[in-house]
Amino acid sequence: MNGEMEKALNEQLYEEMGSFYLYLAMAADFAAKQLPGMAKWMEVQAQEEMGHAMKFYRHILERGGKVSLKALPQPQGSWDSPLAAFTAALAHEQHITSRIHALVGLARQLKDYPTEAFLQWFVTEQVEEEAQLEPIIHRLKLVGDHAPALFMLDRELAAREAEE
Repeated sequence: MNGEMEKALNEQLYEEMGSFYLYLAMAADFAAKQLPGMAKWMEVQAQEEMGHAMKFYRHILERGGKVSLKALPQPQGSWDSPLAAFTAALAHEQHITSRIHALVGLARQLKDYPTEAFLQWFVTEQVEEEAQLEPIIHRLKLVGDHAPALFMLDRELAAREAEE
């Protein structure tokens, strides 16, 4: 594997681990605020991000690269509202999308076709990541500070299950 590609993939592994940490922090914040459905939704999201990190980990190793792990910074621990947290999650996913697109561009530039093929799954996944957050944000905007509606949405979000 090209050294530049190895470094970029290790950076993405770091980003995915950071995503795990961020969503776990959001889950903990929702749990502390007695919003168990939103906490569960974020826990499932955190598990998904760990899975993404492991895909990068395995790809680097399968291609003969060296995995390089570095420390993660402490994530933000509290958000002013569910809307603020989910809006931050969407902004984070948009950041990850731009990074995935840059990786695809690098793989094409380096003619690293195995990595380009590997990254196509993430291109599709990022469309889904953003698409699942947008309706939640829209509904949170509609609900505003109306507590009964917020609790109904919380209960609905509790139904999210981890994908196999």
